[in-house]
This record gives sequence, C-alpha cells and structure tokens, in this order.
Amino acid sequence: MTEALTKPDTAKPETVGDTAINPRFANANESYIGLVWRRFRRSTMGMIGLVLVTILIVSAIFGDFFAPMDPKRTEVGFAPPDHIEFFAPDGSFSLVPFVYPIVETDELDPITFQPLNGPDRTNPTVLGFFVKGHKYNLLGLIPSDIHFFGAVDGRPIHFLGTDKFGRDILSRGIIGSQISLTIAMVVVLITSVLGTFVGIFSGYRGGRLDVWIQRFVEFVLAFPQLPLYLALTALIPVTAPSNIFISFVIGVMSALGWAQLSREVRSKTLALARIDYVRAAIAVGSSDMRIISRHILPNVSSHLIVAVTIAIPGVVLLESFLGYLGFAVKPPLISWGLMLQDCGTFSVIGSYPWILSPVLFVLVTVFAFNALGDGLRDAIDPY
Repeated sequence: MTEALTKPDTAKPETVGDTAINPRFANANESYIGLVWRRFRRSTMGMIGLVLVTILIVSAIFGDFFAPMDPKRTEVGFAPPDHIEFFAPDGSFSLVPFVYPIVETDELDPITFQPLNGPDRTNPTVLGFFVKGHKYNLLGLIPSDIHFFGAVDGRPIHFLGTDKFGRDILSRGIIGSQISLTIAMVVVLITSVLGTFVGIFSGYRGGRLDVWIQRFVEFVLAFPQLPLYLALTALIPVTAPSNIFISFVIGVMSALGWAQLSREVRSKTLALARIDYVRAAIAVGSSDMRIISRHILPNVSSHLIVAVTIAIPGVVLLESFLGYLGFAVKPPLISWGLMLQDCGTFSVIGSYPWILSPVLFVLVTVFAFNALGDGLRDAIDPY
C-alpha cells in the first residue's frame, strides 16, 4: 500500500493531435466560450473573417484618422490612381515610398476631347505614416490633423483615383463605411430583437395564437421586397433631411427583415419546449418569463449569433443597391451605395475603370462577415 502511494506516476500523458495534455488537467472543465474559441481558431477562413471585420469596424470608427484626404476636397476630375514607387527615374532604389502626382497634360482624349491626366515625374511626393493633413475632430470630440498615412508634405494623393468631381475615392470609401455599416448594424439589431421575440413567443405559447402569428409572418414574407422598398422610399420628398431619409430606410428594412428569423427561432423553440428540463421547470411552477430567459433564450443565442453575422452582408448589399438607384443617403453624407451612382454608364466605366473601386469595399465586407459567420457556425455547432 505504501509503495502504491509513493510510486511516481509514470503514465504517459494523453495527446490531442500533436499536443500533450497533463493527465491531472485532462478532465478539467472548460467554459463554453473557451470551447467555442478553441474550435473557432482552427478555422482559417473564420480567423480571416474576424481580422477583416475588426479592421472594417476600427477603420469605420476612426475613419477621419485613416482617411488620407478630405473626402469633400475637389481636385482633378477622374484622376487615375497613384502608384506607389520605390525606384526613381534613374533606376536607384529608395527605402522611402513615393508617388508621382497626377496633373493635366496637353494631350486630349480622342473620344471625349478632355485633357488627359498623367504623372509628374519631376516632382515626386514622399509618403509616410502619422503625417499631418486636413483638420478633423476624432470621434467628433478631439480636434486633430494627424492621419495614419499620406503625403509627408501634405500634397494630395489618390491611391484609388478620384471621381468626376475630383474627390478621393479611398477617403470617401473609408468615411462611407460609417454610414453603410451603421445602417447594417442598426437594421440587424432591430430585426434580431423583433424576430427573436416573435419567434420565441409564438413557439412557446403555441395553440391558436401561434397559428395567427405564423399567418402574419407568412403575409410579411410574401411581399416582393424590392418593389416595396422602392415604393416606400419614393414617398419621402427629395428635399427631406438625410437623417429622416436614413431613419425611414432603416425602418423599411427592419419592417421586412424580421420575419425569416422569427420562423427559424420558432422552430428551435418548438424543439426546446419538449426537452425534459423545460418540462421539469414547468412542473415545478416556474414562470414563463423565467423559462424563456433561463432555458430557451440561451439555447437559441448560438443560432442568433450566426444569423446576425450572415444577415449583415445582406443589408450592406441591399443598401448599396438602393443607393445605386438613388434611394439611400443624400449628399453631403457618404455611403458606398451613393458612390456607386457614378458607375451608371458604360462610357464612364470604360474610360475610367477605377470608378468601380467602391465595389471592393462591398466585396470585402460581404466576404468578411460571411467567413466570420461560417466559422462561428462550425464552432458553435454542438455536433
């Protein structure tokens, strides 16, 4: 007996993949969030989506800091993008990047007969980080003129070119993310809360009330959404303030976007209401609110997280499409949909292809949230 107590433990540790686990902690409990994170970080696409979403949110919050130019400043119209150079005209290599500013030349476009723009190779513009530029209020409170990157001497640079009014597309895209992402976040928040409440209430109560609620949900789902969006947004006068227009667009999107989520939550609630611990809670006299908040809602939350991350790209695409048709924000506000209005003719796209750059912002946002949603779905799935 004494030998058994004093004999050292020579058992080999358990292994998971290539990682050895100490037997003393092999059966240690791990929190739910820890389990989800451990599974989520194994997903390459999910981690890429998380990084991109973080960059998008941070750049939207501190948009004025990351925008190299004043989004309302006008320069040479339809100027091509500046190319970052490391080699001087004589072939020497420079560790400090620079660009050649775009200026008007004496040559004319053979189709439009407009002066052509070209690089001025005699006067390069040196680039750098944390440079001074136009003044702004960080977060609307702190006055500053420091920008994350830009020209050291404060001269205008356009990494994605300019639009027809000579405004920097990159800066407008960064500032426009504030409106586009805000609309998407607010719409998804409203639809998630409303859809979750209706779905849980309908599925838990059941009976005739559930039947009538589902008929109303089917009535909402039966509406052709796009014609209804255009009809409702056309009711607002063109002279209406932008905040009223944005509020109306958010209200219309929210009114038509909650129904599908409520159907999904209802189906999960119907399954959860038959589980033993829910029936036991009913048997001991727990109130409906306690059962919903302590047993049903936590089990539905995993599905809600995935639904939110997948719904945001849909709202971004819808806002961009409505903005392209002229039913989004109005100037002087900026959104990705409003920027896409310049791409309305093939002649403009053919002559100035960089005007399609706002599409990149939409594509990156849709890819980032979809990748994040797929990674969360695999990590949260209990099976």
